[in-house]
Amino acid sequence: MKSNSGDLFLVSTPIGNLKDITFRAIEILRQVNEVICESTDIALRLLNHYQIKKPLIHLTDENQLEKIPAILEKLKGGKRLALISDAGTPTVSDPGQLLVKYAIKENIKITPIPGPSAILSALITSGLPTQPFLFLGFLPKKEAEIKKIFHDIKQLKIKKEVPTIIFFESPNRLIKTLELIREILGEKTHISIAREMTKVYEDFIRGGIDEVIKKIEEKKNIKGEITVVVGI
Repeated sequence: MKSNSGDLFLVSTPIGNLKDITFRAIEILRQVNEVICESTDIALRLLNHYQIKKPLIHLTDENQLEKIPAILEKLKGGKRLALISDAGTPTVSDPGQLLVKYAIKENIKITPIPGPSAILSALITSGLPTQPFLFLGFLPKKEAEIKKIFHDIKQLKIKKEVPTIIFFESPNRLIKTLELIREILGEKTHISIAREMTKVYEDFIRGGIDEVIKKIEEKKNIKGEITVVVGI
């Protein structure tokens, strides 16, 4: 059934370098009535860079149940809205998935505007098998839960292969997480750490898990956004 409502655009944004955005994404951001974002500061940095002025709707995991009804009313009233992520493709480890779910129920037209992805960028630069792969998002904070995840993955086979694993991690937890992975998956595990991708201090650390842990310890103070790729 064709919808008479407005449109919800899922617009992928740069993961670091502001030049990494498609012409179509800029065009859509200029055309929509309002922009839905997680961080208004980060959204304004991008919009101001491209001289785009739009009202912002602040949507987070904490306020989404409160904000989504009003957003849906705008869409049903014919508004064209763009949902953007702080970095990369929206709804992947970011708020917005629930909004998409409810928009589908309301027969609102949803259009993806493809673009940058930290997941795929880390995967293709890892040197590890690119398929099958499994994305875990951010790992849980409890050590026991992390161990269970990797115990389960060790037994998982897709097309007779253990999938390459991708997840996000914070700098202060990185070494401890890698040590847990080594404990569960073994010393032959291969790792690729992608840090600050597309930014000035972009850095990749690759090798066997012991080698990678040693390199990280030598760097001492690792900062920035980190995507980890694990090959078993």
